[in-house]
Amino acid sequence: SDKLEVKSAEAEAERLATKVFPDLRVDVLHGRMRPAAKDSVMQRFRSGEIDVLISTTVVEVGVDVPNATVMLIEDAERFGLSQLHQLRGRIGRGGSPSTCLLLSGVLEQPEEERTKARARLEVVAATTDGFKLAEEDLKLRGSGTIMDERQAGFSDLKLTNLLKDRAILAEARAEAFGLIDIDPDLRANPQVRLEMEGRFADRLEWLFQS
Repeated sequence: SDKLEVKSAEAEAERLATKVFPDLRVDVLHGRMRPAAKDSVMQRFRSGEIDVLISTTVVEVGVDVPNATVMLIEDAERFGLSQLHQLRGRIGRGGSPSTCLLLSGVLEQPEEERTKARARLEVVAATTDGFKLAEEDLKLRGSGTIMDERQAGFSDLKLTNLLKDRAILAEARAEAFGLIDIDPDLRANPQVRLEMEGRFADRLEWLFQS
């Protein structure tokens, strides 16, 4: 929970400041801080007044500190590939060499969870290519359903695979858009319309949600 994350971050900041980095300036950042307080911490970190910043995942988006070059992510096995990639992207933004360390308690997990977590972490360690990570994420999690809320697991596509059949899917997509461009209500293609309504009548609303 947010409260536990905040308590953990504050406790870790105090531990590091007193026992590990007593000669460095350590501070903490989390989502429960007031906006002005967060801005103050980030400004001091950006200007070099803070040497070590302990943070929750609030730093995942919208943080740009060019001189930040080292990040350690604790319990990295808890995060998905996209979130790890986003977090890692907060460092090395100034052009200097950077290092992201993934600290994991994966060995304490049941074997099945351990295997999945290790696979995710190995993918992150192997590439910084966002498109490649998205592909690997799709392989590991499954595509889920196309017109539904489920974002992982088995696909509802019966005769194709989103990864292996990209070329033919692109052709099919182009054909479908070409058909809709000239016949948006499918009046000249009643069989296609009936098939669509029969298969997806209760889920067509998903097509119009952004």
